[in-house]
Amino acid sequence: MSTPTSPGPDGSARTTGGTTSNDPDAIKAEIEATREQLGRTVDELSQRLDVPARAKERARESAFRARDTAVETYRENPPAVIGAGAGVAGLVGLLTWRRATKDRRAARRAAKREAKRAAKAVAARRAATQKAAEKAAKQRAKARQKRVEAAKQRAKARQKRVEAARTTAKKTARTAQKKARRAVRRAK
Repeated sequence: MSTPTSPGPDGSARTTGGTTSNDPDAIKAEIEATREQLGRTVDELSQRLDVPARAKERARESAFRARDTAVETYRENPPAVIGAGAGVAGLVGLLTWRRATKDRRAARRAAKREAKRAAKAVAARRAATQKAAEKAAKQRAKARQKRVEAAKQRAKARQKRVEAARTTAKKTARTAQKKARRAVRRAK
């Protein structure tokens, strides 16, 4: 492939390939050749950049190679292939069993965690209920104490009224006695 880089001293195009041509057919042929080469290059680059397709192709090739190898090995030594198949089956079974037990263990751990959370929630509710009950009991005791104090004050007031009434009754009785004595003295 040759590409023009700069015009020559006589004004004609000079190429890096070393050929200079003014023939239109030669130039067209060279352009077509360049186009074909660029097309191949673009195709090759697009294949290289298409990673998923390349990965699928490699996987397909690997699968074919593995199948061919397995078939050849089986033809050469069937018991070894059967043993290897049994080993692979056992390994798959073991992995399946481990995953299942792992899932069960994880489920048990999750259930224990949930039970602990529930127990903590119940304990918190119980503590809150007990605290509320204690607070209510204190309030009732305080109210009872106030009622007792009010009853004591009422009793004291009643006692004072009774004392006042007794004192008044005594004074009235003394006054009546004095009057009665005076009346007896006057009557004599």
